[in-house]
Amino acid sequence: MKFNPAKLILENGRIFNGVAFGKIGTTLGEVCFNTGMTGYQEIITDPSYCGQIVTLTASHIGNYGTNESDKESNKIHASGIIIKESSPIVSNYRSTNSLQNYLVKNNIVGIQNIDTRALVRIIRNEGAMNGIISSDFFSEKKLIEKLKKHPNMNGMDLAQAVSCIKPYDWNDKNKKIRIAAIDFGIKHNILRLMDKENCYIKVFPASTKKNEILAFNPDGIFLSNGPGDPSAVHYGINTVKKLLDTKIPIFGICLGHQILALALGAKTQKLKFGHRGCNHPVKNLTTNKIEITSQNHGFVVSENNLPKEIIITHISLNDQTIEGLKCKNYPAFSIQYHPESSPGPHDSRYLFKEFINLIKKNKNA
Repeated sequence: MKFNPAKLILENGRIFNGVAFGKIGTTLGEVCFNTGMTGYQEIITDPSYCGQIVTLTASHIGNYGTNESDKESNKIHASGIIIKESSPIVSNYRSTNSLQNYLVKNNIVGIQNIDTRALVRIIRNEGAMNGIISSDFFSEKKLIEKLKKHPNMNGMDLAQAVSCIKPYDWNDKNKKIRIAAIDFGIKHNILRLMDKENCYIKVFPASTKKNEILAFNPDGIFLSNGPGDPSAVHYGINTVKKLLDTKIPIFGICLGHQILALALGAKTQKLKFGHRGCNHPVKNLTTNKIEITSQNHGFVVSENNLPKEIIITHISLNDQTIEGLKCKNYPAFSIQYHPESSPGPHDSRYLFKEFINLIKKNKNA
């Protein structure tokens, strides 16, 4: 087998030499890392990774191939992928393609055979930074010039880049509970789990106005996950402000959580290197139970000058940042992490039932 050389150059000037993985080409993005041992297809197809090059820290990637069931959207949204080593053998009865071929099919550039532990230490110590991978252009000077021109994630609105273009029905209209899901980069498993709760879900583009959403006559409104800087999603924040006044129950996840907080008057801030993995401990302050969670976010709701309307419900046990909130005077709550996580963990899936119970309580009020 022929191996094409590839380079990864970081914003701080560090250069890693490796081997091409996926499509031959060049790509740029914010370099981040995910510590999950499994779920690589779900990770790279998650729209929240738009604009990012994902480093997968597990030592061997691609062992079980890819399939049509495990994807979280209709394409790969990560800008690139970095791994230590790909598996030359695919062994799983569900597999329909290798990860290498899946990346090529989706035009995704990657690099392997680099020291991913050293890369993660750099990001942890120095913070998130942009990077460029190239397997077809090797002038380091020109690659660095290109990298310097690439914008960072602060102030970047990426929700409209991954949102649907027009509203669509996810499932059967005969379901009992009507959910308007605002798509800032929604994952398929969120929709699957709401479908299991007997919900009819209509998905709306990120920029949809209040009146169009209300014309659907929803019983509940869902604010989805998504990529980029939440403070840049002005249209979404303004719409949620207006929707709060309707007293229709609202549930937000990840970017949706941040947009709800911003609509209530809170602020958001960028983390040094983000939370990305499937073993993050979170404390539920209502029950005092610890939940093991899947996370993927580079921004958080700031505790500084938090509005009195907001009650903190969950905190990260790694760094004490806000992981969940609810409102005092509105039927609305949100979670920073991913209770829908696939392949897991499943500790927090009760939150979907809490949303349904809130809707039922509101309808009976």
